[in-house]
Amino acid sequence: MILTHAKLFPIDAPPIADGYLAFDGGKILSLGRMDRCPDGEQLDLGGLHVYPGFVDAHCHLGLFGDSLGFEGEDGNESTDPVTPHLRAIDGVNPFDRCFQEAREGGVTCVLTGPGSANAIGGQFAALKTAGRCVDEMTVLAPAAMKFALGENPKWTYKDRDEAPVTRMATAALIREHLAKAREYLEKLERHRADPDEHDKPDYDAKLEALVPVVQGTLPAHFHAHRADDIATALRIGREFGLRTVIVHGTEGHLIAGLLAEAGVPVIAGPVIGDRSKPELRHQTPSNAARLAAAGVRVALCTDHPENPIQYLPLGAALAVRAGMAPQAALRAITLGAAEIAGIDGRVGSLTPGKDADLVVADGDPLGVSARIRMVWIDGVRVK
Repeated sequence: MILTHAKLFPIDAPPIADGYLAFDGGKILSLGRMDRCPDGEQLDLGGLHVYPGFVDAHCHLGLFGDSLGFEGEDGNESTDPVTPHLRAIDGVNPFDRCFQEAREGGVTCVLTGPGSANAIGGQFAALKTAGRCVDEMTVLAPAAMKFALGENPKWTYKDRDEAPVTRMATAALIREHLAKAREYLEKLERHRADPDEHDKPDYDAKLEALVPVVQGTLPAHFHAHRADDIATALRIGREFGLRTVIVHGTEGHLIAGLLAEAGVPVIAGPVIGDRSKPELRHQTPSNAARLAAAGVRVALCTDHPENPIQYLPLGAALAVRAGMAPQAALRAITLGAAEIAGIDGRVGSLTPGKDADLVVADGDPLGVSARIRMVWIDGVRVK
């Protein structure tokens, strides 16, 4: 299939005013000016805009069933504050109708996983938004380990007379289990080096799941809103050599220089929302713009179902209205999001060899009047 006479926005290269894009077997083959268009089956887009599929770098899609209540709530195992061994892929329902709404909104790939009830919530996964079962939708699993600081773990466990009910206890639980995972890894390595001299440690599902985190191969995504909670995440990250990513980062603009100095990216958002709890009192739509201006790598998210998944481009539009450069906002829901998620080798830009996840719009998708006209995921048209 060759899309012709389109305005292409590759993200990793300048736009092409009148171009073609060829794809086959689920992959992008080539793109360029119309005077270089190869022969083949063509679909004339008549000047419509083509973008890479949008990437939501943090949500809970498929884990909190739409209109279902408790029966569909599978995102928080709020019976134990430390659950790193839980896997998003075991809880996602691909037939949740919000997957269809994601596709209709141009969101073709998401990072989805546990909520923020627990100090350590479990493993996130990167999924395409089309498919019959999670196994055929998975781009990367695990994609990140979820940690949570601030109010949510406190509220979850305060009525049980059980830790954590303070920020100190939340941080202590995280440190304790990271230290145990590091010790567990050391025992495993000693056993592998000399099995006759050193016994293999007893299997521990929680520590096993945390091993790649302390090895630095699995990113540590810290839910944090308040500036002091963000600082705690940075502190723990330094102590254990983690690949730290801040999720939400609502007060990130107050310490943007510290985040930039640490080289820690922020998945900001949701941009739309009220100040529903004390730690959101400094929430501002300009947060992402101020972080980006300070040199922080930024992605944008919906935190679905906090914001409906299809409004990811709308969140980016509001970030632009609050001062973010349009190119930066578009990158924050495409290549920038994919880079922070560790999946930029497959998605996020119109690049030969990457997945044919394509969005066709009749205007700038960061404008509220633009409509998504067509969507392909892995080269299959889904809208």
